[in-house]
Amino acid sequence: MSAQNTVKPDADDIAASARAAAKGRGLPPVDEWDPPDRGDLDMRIARDGTWFYLGTPINRPELVRLFSTILRRDGDRHVLVTPVEKVGITVEDAPFVAVDFEAEGTGEAQVLRFSTNVGDVTEAGPDRPIRVERDAETGEPSPYVLVRGRLEALIDRKSFYRLVERGEHRDHEGERWFGLWSGGRFFPIIPSDQLTED
Repeated sequence: MSAQNTVKPDADDIAASARAAAKGRGLPPVDEWDPPDRGDLDMRIARDGTWFYLGTPINRPELVRLFSTILRRDGDRHVLVTPVEKVGITVEDAPFVAVDFEAEGTGEAQVLRFSTNVGDVTEAGPDRPIRVERDAETGEPSPYVLVRGRLEALIDRKSFYRLVERGEHRDHEGERWFGLWSGGRFFPIIPSDQLTED
């Protein structure tokens, strides 16, 4: 192993590289970068969207936002990527949390736009689907929306309750489902018969 690969970057190194890469407007082109892998960094994103470094919450929103712009998912691994290096981080659930949404229109013409805890706005549709996983034991739903790349946001509870109020029943793949429309696509949440039984 070369000496270059034994040097572990820290959060300050990554932040400095991210700032240098964040020239102009918009998100850095992280999918175009293929830098050396420096291993894992002691950074974690909790299920509630809180970012931790060395076990301590990162309380500077602008720093969390900066890190979020260089986040990428490679297979099952989440990495912070700059043009010069990438490091793995731990993500407990989804890397982002959808904390609010706006709805325009109704039925098939409805459009749902979600805002995340790190300042992203994503419009659900064919390219940015909504999906729901249910806990096998409790039946508790965990709803997600794709934000960018392969990065999802967990839709927070208050937003999900509001979304359910906008849902409707329809036939989907041969079954009756309760779900949501956005961007011309129907996103199934739960089979209708299970909803009425609950």
